[in-house]
Amino acid sequence: MGVRFGTDGIRGVANAELGAELVLAIGRATARALPARTFLVGRDTRQSGPLLQAALSAGLASEGADVVDLGVLPTPGVAWHCASRRLPGAVISASHNPFADNGVKLFATGGLKLPDAAEAAVEQELSRVLAAETSGPRAPTGHGVGWLSTDPSAERRYVDHLETVLDGRSLEGMRVVVDCANGAASRVAPVVLERLGAIVDAIACEPNGTNINDGCGSTHPERVGAEVVGRGAEVGLALDGDADRLVAVDHTGAATTGDELLALFAADLAGRGRLAGNTVVVTVMSNLGLRLAMADQGIAVRETPIGDRYVLEALNADGLSLGGEQSGHLVFRELATTGDGVLTAVLLLDLLRRTGRPLADLAAQAMRRLPQVLVNIAAADPDKVVDSDDVTAEVAAVTAELGDSGRVLLRASGTEPLVRVMVEAADGDIADRAVARLQAVVERAASGSGAP
Repeated sequence: MGVRFGTDGIRGVANAELGAELVLAIGRATARALPARTFLVGRDTRQSGPLLQAALSAGLASEGADVVDLGVLPTPGVAWHCASRRLPGAVISASHNPFADNGVKLFATGGLKLPDAAEAAVEQELSRVLAAETSGPRAPTGHGVGWLSTDPSAERRYVDHLETVLDGRSLEGMRVVVDCANGAASRVAPVVLERLGAIVDAIACEPNGTNINDGCGSTHPERVGAEVVGRGAEVGLALDGDADRLVAVDHTGAATTGDELLALFAADLAGRGRLAGNTVVVTVMSNLGLRLAMADQGIAVRETPIGDRYVLEALNADGLSLGGEQSGHLVFRELATTGDGVLTAVLLLDLLRRTGRPLADLAAQAMRRLPQVLVNIAAADPDKVVDSDDVTAEVAAVTAELGDSGRVLLRASGTEPLVRVMVEAADGDIADRAVARLQAVVERAASGSGAP
């Protein structure tokens, strides 16, 4: 069936592209490719979550693995349990996608997202399961069948962990609005912030199975922004459906993206001598303004492909401490094995409390965001278009003209028949003209490669 991992697991429309039969097969393949006696499984608040979690758990158990149901829990909460218990695990979630979508995210033993080789091994086993091959291991029976159990303490233990990250410091009296996207952190985030002393106004924390990410959360920061202004709060915190990302909002209602947050945290850690390697890890999508700001402060930048798992791999490879994505996935390697929106929120509020300055001032000082223009162009063979001589030559020409004050990123989509074009420049008009030039040559090349 050609099922492949994307940048963050396997996703599709629940009960259609991602049906129970397929997810059961994913469970069987996972148990074969990641041999372990026990797996931890959690989910977000989607209506299809219990259905697909049951299917995945059945697949794991049918291959002899025990499964512990952690219930509704943020993705980073499942990762934390995997790390603390030294077990592999999975999350049934489609992150910031609409409620009808769902997905399967896998964690290796210790809470790390699967490296490419492990993903390839799961895909290979999945192909065998779907083809009903008999060459795989014989399914166990009797005492060999896996046991399914629940852990009612999973949420409480994760909350207790988050409460300890400030080493006794308090957020006493800080007034914040937190938007939980009607998702997995709907109980966790308000409780953590309140236990640390903040005055919390929580919104979008009444999940009903279909309202996750619906006009709320990190993809709609304008909602929490309006609440911040209306309630006179100091800051707003917008999570996504599985709470692995954060978009913050200042007291004026203006959004602060992952790039600004990275710049803030990098400068803060460097100033306290706690930025390992004096380096921050970013993805290719991070704004050029972040790179320029880091250069001004003598902080090195390490670049990775899109996906917080690549950020973490770079952090682990070089013993670094901080990295993240423009979307709000921030990884603090000494505290977590993946992006954690609630953890990031706690650390951000602590930074504001320690500096005594509002987020608006700190974000403006941290970096100046350069205009960034993005277009998607349909192509039957995106890789062929990207590698064509005409496109390559035009990218080189535009890049040379922009010089150090701009940047071009042109790539084939990994999930759709599209060529993605991004240009950053010191001036928006310059970026618009550059994108128009690149779009024209890409469209000509795409027309020669066949209709998508």
